[in-house]
Formats: sequence, structure tokens, C-alpha cells
Amino acid sequence: MKGEISKTPSTSKRTLSTQGSIDIYAAQCKDCLKWRVIDTQEEFEEIRSKVTEEPFLCSRKANSSCDDPGDIEYDSTRTWVIDKPNLPKTPQGFRRSLVLRKDYSKLDAYYITPTGKKLRTRNEIGAYLKDNPEYQGVSVTDFDFSSPKIMQDTIPEIVEQKESANKKVKIAKDDV
Repeated sequence: MKGEISKTPSTSKRTLSTQGSIDIYAAQCKDCLKWRVIDTQEEFEEIRSKVTEEPFLCSRKANSSCDDPGDIEYDSTRTWVIDKPNLPKTPQGFRRSLVLRKDYSKLDAYYITPTGKKLRTRNEIGAYLKDNPEYQGVSVTDFDFSSPKIMQDTIPEIVEQKESANKKVKIAKDDV
């Protein structure tokens, strides 16, 4: 899942509501490049976890083919983010949550345990797994805190963004 949206087949994406949480999951067909809405977070994570070796195709979605119109169009009516390919699927019973910062600078990832506790770091996950031996088949490596990339062209114009290191304008030597 590299490159720009218009050039990226088999890209999984999420869209964000104005409240800063994920409200729609979508995947792009490798063949026709149309976006298909994915019904659940679990199904989205399954697709994302193997997208490199099993690219998404319209035919994977029930009653869908490349001949049908796309389910959703990429535009700036909502903020889009692109997820990294092949992230591990969240272990059963846990839920991966992403929250958009108010300045739209990034999404913060954390996991919610089956008991409802929020875990924000690998150290917290390690401690939780150690204290809860019923999850002995689950490893810290089954959790990934990678943050999806926010598509800059879909951020609302009214949002004031902080300058970050990767956004700073480079000044030419002649301008100094």
C-alpha cells in the first residue's frame, strides 16, 4: 500500500467521521480500483493482514463485481486515512482503536482488552498478558501501534495544523 491514492491498487483505507473515529472501512479493488465498503472492522483487518499476498478484489465482497459502481468515492467530504499493509489482525477479544488528534496531525492507536481496559503501549500489553494467563497464546507481537497515514487532501480547510518536521518548507541557500 504505497504511493498515491489514484495509483494504488489493492489499498485498504479507513474514513474518519468528524468526531475523529473510524466510521467506514473500505478497500480498493486491485483490478478496477473501485472502493468497496467493508462491513466490519474484523473483516477489514482480515483483508489488511494479507493484502500483499491476497490483493483485494471486488468479487471478495458478496454480490459485488468490477462491473458494479463503487460503494464510496474518494473525496474530501470526509477525512481518509491509508493503513499499512499486512499489519497483524487484532487478537480475538481485543479491539484496536484509532483516535484522530484535534489538529489532524496523526491518529493515536491503542487496544481495548476484553475487560474494557485501554492499553496504549507494548509495555502495557506485555504487563496485561503477564497478569492474565488466559491469553497465553497471544503475544506482544500480535499488537501493532502503527498509525495510518492521513490523506492531506481530505483534511477540512478549517483545521489548523501544527507545523511538523516533515511539513516544514526547505529554504533555498539563496533565500538566507
